[in-house]
Amino acid sequence: MSAFQNGFHVTHLSFVLLLGSLLCPTGAKAESTPTKTGSSPNIVYILCDDLGYGDVHTLNPERGKIATPKMDTLASQGMIFTDAHSGSSVCSPTRYGIMTGRYAWRTKLQSGVLNGYSTPLIAPGRTTVASFLKSHGYATACIGKWHIGMEMTPKTGGKKNEIDYALPIKNGPVDVGFDYYYGISASLDMPPYVFIENNKFTELPTVEKKWIRQGPAAKSFEAIDVLPTLKSKAVQFVKDHATDAKGGKPFFMYVPLNSPHTPILPSAEWKGKSGLGDYGDFVMQTDDAIGQIVESVDQSGLKESTLIIVTSDNGCSPAAKVDDLEKQGHFPSAQFRGYKADIWEGGHRIPFIARWTGKIAEHSSYQHTVCLTDLFATAAELVNDKPPANAAEDSVSILPALLGKTAPLREATVHHSIQGHFAIRMGEWKLELTPGSGGWGSPTTPQAISQKLPAMQLYNMQSDISEKENLSGKNADKVAALKAMLEKYVAQGRSTPGEKQANDVEIKLIKAKVGAATDAEVKAKGD
Repeated sequence: MSAFQNGFHVTHLSFVLLLGSLLCPTGAKAESTPTKTGSSPNIVYILCDDLGYGDVHTLNPERGKIATPKMDTLASQGMIFTDAHSGSSVCSPTRYGIMTGRYAWRTKLQSGVLNGYSTPLIAPGRTTVASFLKSHGYATACIGKWHIGMEMTPKTGGKKNEIDYALPIKNGPVDVGFDYYYGISASLDMPPYVFIENNKFTELPTVEKKWIRQGPAAKSFEAIDVLPTLKSKAVQFVKDHATDAKGGKPFFMYVPLNSPHTPILPSAEWKGKSGLGDYGDFVMQTDDAIGQIVESVDQSGLKESTLIIVTSDNGCSPAAKVDDLEKQGHFPSAQFRGYKADIWEGGHRIPFIARWTGKIAEHSSYQHTVCLTDLFATAAELVNDKPPANAAEDSVSILPALLGKTAPLREATVHHSIQGHFAIRMGEWKLELTPGSGGWGSPTTPQAISQKLPAMQLYNMQSDISEKENLSGKNADKVAALKAMLEKYVAQGRSTPGEKQANDVEIKLIKAKVGAATDAEVKAKGD
């Protein structure tokens, strides 16, 4: 059997032969040395919040009704990835994976998401893509929603969980590699409702406000102002660093926007623009914000020296009132099954657009699987280096794809739902280790259990992209092979070549029976 694309070494011959006969490996070989690209580019990485694959018109022209001219233009100037996936079907774990190049299910976060007061998920001393690029001379900034935890100081003599907002924050973005941070601690429907700059709150929360959840808020803070503020801060950062970038000091700007996640609050100028309701309006406003950030790069003379990536942390949320949208002819998950939180494709197949003028071919596309954990390895190859042995365990460089190579890059990709249910995708085959959605979609896992549906789901993603026909009962060998691959990834502490690493906790691939109460609790908690 030929080597897999990323050169992963399988030690057991019988296992190799089984995978070879069942899963049709590509036979392509990994790059043995980093790809030469010339000077290291600036990197602008824009992460939307709950933007579905089908919400970008150029990705969903027949079943998408929201106008997204800025993202469409960016796609025409560069490359569309049609099989890109977030590290999880919900927020916090995906963001951890982007920063660390490691699946979040290797940490204590086995299900659900963090909240606005959660402690850091990134362990002290772990190398992040920001700290790695900073060590290679990059100026680094994060502008937007963090949602990976930070350490706030309890108020002396105060009530339980009461925070002293006058004291600095510890182990936040500026402690894991960012020179500058401006944003909010978590989702915009999670208190505290106050901006953070670097390691300090910009204002003391002296009142209480409510956007779905009630909590401490700065008097001047209004949720409707957050997207415009983040956009303006990102534009200003580009302008402020343009001269240095031209002089040989590149920048990495990570922009995790708050939109179009709840609360869905389009500004007055965007209200009614889509004709589809607030969600469509908010997506259009998000598209325009992205366009203004891209325009700041171009107007600063950095177009040819900047790699811009626009993507999303998971699929569209049911909170967008998807039933109403679909009745109006807009399908946020396009042809894919499920939505945010689910193990099905709609939960984690996401928009992914890349532009690097002069390097990435215009009007190009890449058809094979990539994952948002791949940023770290890609950044490392861009600076002609490799990640440390104990970092980026689940990251594969997509630079060859960006530069025009069409072969698969990943051996396999692991998916994870809000309730902690696993799936693994390898080539055309996808195995889901749950009988239901693993999230909020119907049937949920508890519903599927009560309906006595098969314990696992196996789909051929080439012939059945909408995951309609479960083939697990007819293909026991494929189920066994994929499950064995997933078990290997868990045991090795990594899914890429390299030294064996330790997971932070014990990983259980088959979750205990999820009861109805747990299912309702997860829905109520939300994201």
